[in-house]
Amino acid sequence: MSVLQEVKTLTINGREASARGDETILEIAREHGIFVPTLCHLHGLSPVGGCRLCLVEVEGANRLLPACTTRVGEGMVIRTDSDRLKGYRRMILELFLSERNHTCSVCVSNGYCELQSLSRDAGITHVRVPYRYQRYTVDASHELFVADQNRCIMCTRCVRVCEEVEGAHTWDVQGRGIEARLISDMNESWGDSDSCTSCGKCVQVCPTGALSEKGKSVAEMSKRKQFLPYLTLMRDKWK
Repeated sequence: MSVLQEVKTLTINGREASARGDETILEIAREHGIFVPTLCHLHGLSPVGGCRLCLVEVEGANRLLPACTTRVGEGMVIRTDSDRLKGYRRMILELFLSERNHTCSVCVSNGYCELQSLSRDAGITHVRVPYRYQRYTVDASHELFVADQNRCIMCTRCVRVCEEVEGAHTWDVQGRGIEARLISDMNESWGDSDSCTSCGKCVQVCPTGALSEKGKSVAEMSKRKQFLPYLTLMRDKWK
């Protein structure tokens, strides 16, 4: 048996559990019905640990660890729901809400938005930090889809699904920090992209209203992510 497949025993939220050595804390938590919030993570795409909402406490570690990228270890004692973690997650959600325009009442994804759902579950009624609206131009140049960077949270799900599943690599990230934003091809309008296959996978995995189908009005943009596990399974099978 390889090292990665060795069975590990650990404790999560006071419950004893076992896991394979190649599993992450997030995977073992979900296997045991323990909810850990995420925005950048999506089953079937490579984990990046970008949104930091899945931070957990691991006994003996000198910092909080992202559950989606941290593999389990023998004897780990993990906590996913402490008051400290809830405070961090609330702060992270408020920062997301403050950076761009997330006015839910006029968004096509109102009622289907993961950022909105997590914020509601966290009891957020206001944001305690100054708002910083970048005022990006909405790109409606594509025949089928719309890109509104004012609602983007830079989770890079669209970048990863386009590269890892569709194989087109239309989307990428330009800039750093608060100036980072998505670009298609070499910073061209989406409708002028030579690489885009118009498959719509990026639209379906977007957790907010940043990418949507044309013709959708307020609260009409529901997402269909059920295709992703199957597509990644087929991709890995034929590698």
